[in-house]
Amino acid sequence: MRLASYSVAGVGYWGAVGDGGMIALSPEFPGWPSLREVIEAGALGEVVAAAEGRAVTHPDGTFRWEIPIPRPEKILCVGVNYPDRNAEYKDGQDAPPNPSLFVRFARSFVGEGEALVRPPESDQLDYEGEVVIVIGREGRRIPQARAWDHIAAITLANEGTLRDWVRHAKFNVTQGKNFDASGSIGPWLVPFERPAQLEDIALETRVNGELRQSDRTSRMIFPFPKIVEYISTFTTLVPGDVILCGTPTGAGARRDPPVWLKPGDVVEIRAEGIGTLTNPIRDEVRPG
Repeated sequence: MRLASYSVAGVGYWGAVGDGGMIALSPEFPGWPSLREVIEAGALGEVVAAAEGRAVTHPDGTFRWEIPIPRPEKILCVGVNYPDRNAEYKDGQDAPPNPSLFVRFARSFVGEGEALVRPPESDQLDYEGEVVIVIGREGRRIPQARAWDHIAAITLANEGTLRDWVRHAKFNVTQGKNFDASGSIGPWLVPFERPAQLEDIALETRVNGELRQSDRTSRMIFPFPKIVEYISTFTTLVPGDVILCGTPTGAGARRDPPVWLKPGDVVEIRAEGIGTLTNPIRDEVRPG
């Protein structure tokens, strides 16, 4: 069963993804206004059971997909986490000793089917397909042996990046990673039940049907338990925290010449056992 956040005429809902639409569950659980509170209550199993045998309440085409966790306390991103991606850098082939991390704001992401927005300040909008984990249990200094127990769900992201803006300053990437609506998360949450859901799955990115990125999570430099352990060393992870776990080689910036996303393009991020996240590209429309 897959769970999702969505809206209808500006009213937010969460529920289960049914055959041909959504099964609204949020009206039955008013104490949990979003999937973040469901996860915090440890109630994913309860809401999944509540959806069994239920009919679709909002057919396809009548709702708008939202990012699965609408107001996470933290969105943390891991950079350079696949060997071929690491090899793109000029400082040698050795794997880094620790993960590279940065943060993103929820406003920088849209949901399934919504357009990623190319701002007027840059034409260098790029794609990065990633597997995402959502934290389910609070923890600090979580050892790798217990890290799996702190994951509640998994999803996908297109960690869209404005490449020239990540180089505006000497040593940070915050600006180029946080333009409004420049990335996407979704389409849904898949409840996490066992490590096999993540340990060795294929991750692919396609642009207009052309395969651009392809790798397997088993090749990640920092596996999922290491990511959880490392991040929780310096900050308390809480239910609903979202962690993007790195992208393979093949982004548009590394093509010769670079190829940037443009209006009309369609990007698909796909991973085994999770699904496909699809977004078109459009230019930002600013008030005249």
